[in-house]
Amino acid sequence: MPTATRFAPSPTGRLHLGHALSACVAYDLARASGNGHFLLRIEDIDSSRVRPEYDAGIIEDLQWLGLHWDGTILRQSERHAAYQQAFERLRAMNLVYPCFCTRRAIHAEFASMGGAPHGPEGPTYPGTCKRMGCEERNERMDSGEAHAWRLDSQAISNLVGTLSFEDQRHGCIGVSPELLGDVVIMRKDIGVAYHLAVIIDDAHQQINLISRGEDLLASTHVHRLLQAALKLPEPLYHHHALLLDAEGKRLAKRMDSLSIRQLRDSGREPEELLNQIRSFASL
Repeated sequence: MPTATRFAPSPTGRLHLGHALSACVAYDLARASGNGHFLLRIEDIDSSRVRPEYDAGIIEDLQWLGLHWDGTILRQSERHAAYQQAFERLRAMNLVYPCFCTRRAIHAEFASMGGAPHGPEGPTYPGTCKRMGCEERNERMDSGEAHAWRLDSQAISNLVGTLSFEDQRHGCIGVSPELLGDVVIMRKDIGVAYHLAVIIDDAHQQINLISRGEDLLASTHVHRLLQAALKLPEPLYHHHALLLDAEGKRLAKRMDSLSIRQLRDSGREPEELLNQIRSFASL
């Protein structure tokens, strides 16, 4: 089966060097197999933050870099029905529960515990609403009270059993359901959250090699649980190293001086920039 990779940016700012690295790694992995496919997906479900000019900027910057994608662009804003269908399947299996907690309430719970359980991305949810009785849950939902939906990490682990995933840089990694805890998969404000949308889209686009920054390595534990529960294909992974600034911090969209547009306007050539990125990616 031909290798299929994807680059999946969010149009909430201009692409920067870190994005270019992710795009270049995905592009090169696809092209290395000779008949592979490099796909572009625009993750634009957060309507409060996306902007048309950033969507257009992604396309403009990729074309300038010479990282040409195959086929049509997939946009998450057009796929809400698919996400809802997957969510309903998880709900029917009793793998999710409603969460009415505000951030303030969660922090108050942490304080009462004398400290917060931590994962690689910070404090994990303490399970406040998981302990809520069915009658109270139904009454609060029926009243129209705003709520998100969280994945019950213990329940899904019990269902799918022991899992692992294979990473081209890190080898075979055992899945730890408790690593990120009970993550949100349906948000109060915009609907589907990243963890659910990404696995549905990867399966839909038949992505069999997922490359992304190693800052998302912990998220893959959640994604493998969801893939197994929903009986989706298991892809191979490649979590590449991150480009860091002079202080050792990950490059962010707020660093406008490192945006592809600014680098282009300063006279940088795409070949030079890609060679620099590829030399880093090979380390």
